[in-house]
Parts: sequence; C-alpha cells; structure tokens
Amino acid sequence: MAEILGPRVYSCSNCRNHVCLHDDIISKAFQGRNSRAFLFSHAMNIVVGAKEDRQLMTGLHTVADIYCRDCREVLGWKYERAYEETQKYKEGKFIFEKSKIVKENW
Repeated sequence: MAEILGPRVYSCSNCRNHVCLHDDIISKAFQGRNSRAFLFSHAMNIVVGAKEDRQLMTGLHTVADIYCRDCREVLGWKYERAYEETQKYKEGKFIFEKSKIVKENW
C-alpha cells in the first residue's frame, strides 16, 4: 500500500516549527544576508517585525524582518514595499534564508 504524504514543509532550523510550504516557492535565486535565500508567496507561524527601508541588491525596499513564532529566530524578511516598478512583484512576499530552514515530510 502506498504511503500517504502530506505537503512538503520547511521548518525553522532552530526549533522545527513549520514556517512555509514548498509549493509556495516563487524563486530559489535570491541572496539573503548570510546565505542563499528563497522567495515564498506565503508564510506561517512567524512574527513580522517593524518596517524599515533597506537598500538591497535590487534597490530600495521597505522590509520587515520575520521571526519564528516559537523561538524568535530571525528567518528572513517580508517585502512590504518596492520603490522600483520592476520589483513590485515582491510586495507582500517572504524571503527565507536557506540556512535558517530545513525540509520536513520529504
């Protein structure tokens, strides 16, 4: 009999809290502060910090750090606003640093 598998999930590497789904990946071609990063359309079990303007590789953005809801580890950031027209697709999306998340249910 075939095993029934749930959705492929990424968890906080520190406490294993589920924070995002593989199916919500938009791109794996991003750079975080310290490592490669993935852009996700949705996130769960996170806390969004204060908004701030940051000069990133692709221009000025308003972002907010995102933290694991359980252990408060910084996992990446949320794009709140993109000032350049070509970057508007990032608004409302989430960056998770690859080094801060681990695969579950794969």
